[in-house]
Amino acid sequence: MGSEWRNTTLGELCQLRAGSVFPPALQGKSYGMYPFAKVSDMNLAANAVCIQEANNWVDDEDLRQLKAKPFPLGTTVFAKIGEALKANRLRYIVRPTIIDNNMMGAIPAHGAVDSRFFHYALSQFDFGEVAGGTALPYLTVAVLSQLALELPPIEEQRAIAHILGTLDDKIELNRKQNETLEAMARALFKAWFVDFEPVRAKQEGRVGAPFMAPTSPPAQHPGVMNHAPTAWPQHILDLFPDRLVESELGEIPEGWELRPVGNFADLKGGKQLEREQIAAVGEIPVFGGAGVMGYTANHNADGFVIAVGRVGAYCGQFFSHRGKAWINNNASLIHQRNENLGEWLFLSLHHADIDVIKKGAAQPFVSNGDIAKIPLIWPGEQVVRSFSAAAAPLMMAQESKTEESKSLAQLRDTLLPKLISGELRIKDAEAFLKERGL
Repeated sequence: MGSEWRNTTLGELCQLRAGSVFPPALQGKSYGMYPFAKVSDMNLAANAVCIQEANNWVDDEDLRQLKAKPFPLGTTVFAKIGEALKANRLRYIVRPTIIDNNMMGAIPAHGAVDSRFFHYALSQFDFGEVAGGTALPYLTVAVLSQLALELPPIEEQRAIAHILGTLDDKIELNRKQNETLEAMARALFKAWFVDFEPVRAKQEGRVGAPFMAPTSPPAQHPGVMNHAPTAWPQHILDLFPDRLVESELGEIPEGWELRPVGNFADLKGGKQLEREQIAAVGEIPVFGGAGVMGYTANHNADGFVIAVGRVGAYCGQFFSHRGKAWINNNASLIHQRNENLGEWLFLSLHHADIDVIKKGAAQPFVSNGDIAKIPLIWPGEQVVRSFSAAAAPLMMAQESKTEESKSLAQLRDTLLPKLISGELRIKDAEAFLKERGL
């Protein structure tokens, strides 16, 4: 660490301000001028690093009623009360944003500190250690303001923020590309098994005529599907009949059947792991009701794994993973009997109507027995195998980017404390990343 680094406190570097009360009457808008972020919004995939999405939005008229002032770009926000604060989850603000009163924002003082460096520096504090209260932990402005920090010169702050930000930017790019890959796989499934496009093309004499197939999105609209004319290959058309017939799910291709999920898979409840068996990083993901909740050295599933959340706000959501996995007790394993059906079964479940089998009001849940009874449109194994041949590369590319992002996050988390403390020199970190093509 150079002698030009100086000792300071958070109180000298930022303004700490709590969020606003959010009356139920103003909640529920899906669009507006400002995202109104709650602690739960930090779980959204797009918000892994910065707040980009929210389940609630407000406009200027709402702000007048709330008497709320938006937090500016460059603010770092985090939970300030309850068990959530112990997770030390920080999110960076990239647009004027409102946060609720269970959160707090640290607004960097202009000219005193680089806002992105400050965001990374905040991640080195353990909020659980400085929180007051026992049954209900909480953070106060007074306590946070006294936290000490070693601050390098502004140019060095910017260099550190650039190194760490490069890794986060690559993680965010992978996330957006994964959104596109997922949308492409779902669009392909919809064309084959929901809209029955090949059947309709044959019915209307459009054999060999172009149809609108998903391609990569334009750069200015990441995650949004673009379309380009493509012809149905004859070998695909040959898999489909030339007419639709009525079924209890509406029109389906002639010769296709309705079969329950239980015909293709066995459902088995997950098993709880002890807290100390779950780590923040690792090789084998642990699936809970909301998806991956950590990593472990154990596994109770392998192959093309499909899991479903069974209880709470995320019940009825499906997740897939290729390889070893652990399914925890608030999720279930959908163990398919034929691995060749994995992509088709996973996407079929995504299109199934899960709401009709949910039970409970305060704490919704779905039972394994009811999931097993969900009717699926079965086209025959030859059609499914052909579909999987087209869909598997999309899903495998998505899985590859997810693994790459996990490695990038581990690399960031290794470099971060060393750079923030001055233990690692900037030029050495830059050389280290250059060797890895970053």
